[in-house]
Amino acid sequence: MTSVDHVLFPGRHHLVTRFQVEYLHALSRGEITDTGGQVVALDPAAVVVWGVTSATHTGTRRNPLPAHRREAMIERVSVSEHLPSLVAPIPDVPMSARFAVTVLGNVEMTTGRSLTPQNTVVACSTPAVAAMYAELGFRIVTVEAGVDPTPARPWDVLELMVAGDPTWRDLAHDQSVTFYDQYRLDDAVRLIHTDPTVGSEGDLTETRDYRTYTAAFDDASDRKWEQVAPFVVPGRVVDLGCAAGGLLERAARDPRLAESDLYGVDVSRHLVAEAEHRKAQGVFANPSVYFAQRNLLRSSVFPSSSVNTTITVALTHEISSYGDGRADLERLATRIFEHTAPGGVWINSDVLGPDDGDTRVHLRFEPPPEPVADAVDLTGWDRQRVHDRIVALTPAGRLAQFARDFPKLAGAQLPVDWDRGPDGEVRGAWLSRRDAMEFLYTRDYTDNWLSECHERFCDLTWSDWVDLVTSVGFEVAPGSGPWRNDWLVENRLSHGVAVTVAGGADAVWPSTHLLLVARKPVG
Repeated sequence: MTSVDHVLFPGRHHLVTRFQVEYLHALSRGEITDTGGQVVALDPAAVVVWGVTSATHTGTRRNPLPAHRREAMIERVSVSEHLPSLVAPIPDVPMSARFAVTVLGNVEMTTGRSLTPQNTVVACSTPAVAAMYAELGFRIVTVEAGVDPTPARPWDVLELMVAGDPTWRDLAHDQSVTFYDQYRLDDAVRLIHTDPTVGSEGDLTETRDYRTYTAAFDDASDRKWEQVAPFVVPGRVVDLGCAAGGLLERAARDPRLAESDLYGVDVSRHLVAEAEHRKAQGVFANPSVYFAQRNLLRSSVFPSSSVNTTITVALTHEISSYGDGRADLERLATRIFEHTAPGGVWINSDVLGPDDGDTRVHLRFEPPPEPVADAVDLTGWDRQRVHDRIVALTPAGRLAQFARDFPKLAGAQLPVDWDRGPDGEVRGAWLSRRDAMEFLYTRDYTDNWLSECHERFCDLTWSDWVDLVTSVGFEVAPGSGPWRNDWLVENRLSHGVAVTVAGGADAVWPSTHLLLVARKPVG
């Protein structure tokens, strides 16, 4: 058999194990047979091509480390072991029958090496992936899959690390361990894997349409910046829950902040990636704009007393909804207080629960509804099918569906007493003012129905917020207060529905939002 001069070693390569290095050395010595039973003879100058898959995907349980960290670690291992190597980053793509072709194409684009069945053997322990290369004519060596008992794969070692089992250090290559220690990567990986509020793909929810979500934030960014700008203290300015950077784009144009450093932090991988893309396109007038995917609840992001302004817009209700309710908001407030410099501020703008949330109100649907369609289980439905279902419902039918989905997804009870006429027709519904506002805030989010039904908008009232921020040490600054968005009331909340209280009088619409400027005392 003709000798080969490349070993293609595809994988996510979040760490390199001792076994993998020993296996590559054995392969170079001619001690490994391929799946056809023939010894693989490598050219003495053969190069290991490490195909780092999912290189454009980071900060998630599936891919906790960015590609540049993985590449640096591989280079370190390769040099110490005298393994001639090249690293080829492979973008994150869905698995398909052409996955192997995609990898080979990217290797050629990034390294200039054309890998063929004549000059390359593929080292792969995943049978389904190995089969794709075999179908293209490549010889396969099976690494861990060819040994009994099966050695720990990198992912197994990573899980030991997350679990706090120190044996991961014995299984990983020494240079991998040193690299992880140098950059404290074990702590970063552990935080990502154990975060209860973030899914495996690095987001709060897998049912959100980020296209419409980002567009909505961008559309409102001028108004939001106009609201918070008067209270911003120049210096280090942080937008928590920055989405795709729309608010910081406006901040970057503010002459007062020309010498400020602007930081955008979001838990969503999708949104941070879009913000970085915009930065690369030159969208931000201020060159000192930085983005990071982080969860402030899990660990501190900034040093103590180092931030002059923290901005949270439409974020705190998500933290309350996807986390541990008020306890997580208190944790957030504590972390923000710790990183705020004396005289600095936390500016929070969000929806607000009504003060008299337990008051019973009556919703009368206009025009009178047709018979209310039974709510259905939307589990497993794709986003378009959910959208089409919700759009087709009458206002009363949408309430019936919300009364099913909201308790299931948001973990909150929402009892509805239907008001029926003598013939059983639905004339309206009785429910608490808090529950009525939850429904009215949510009912028009047809593009993101399931993710919005996961969110509670009315957990805290204005007095709750004042108690929360003062309990951690902030002072409530002038300019703070609850307010009612009358445009929202007239164009969305009151559309197709009349709200009355017992006795039939029209209910007064409550405050819908808050602007809270919490200042850290000086001295």
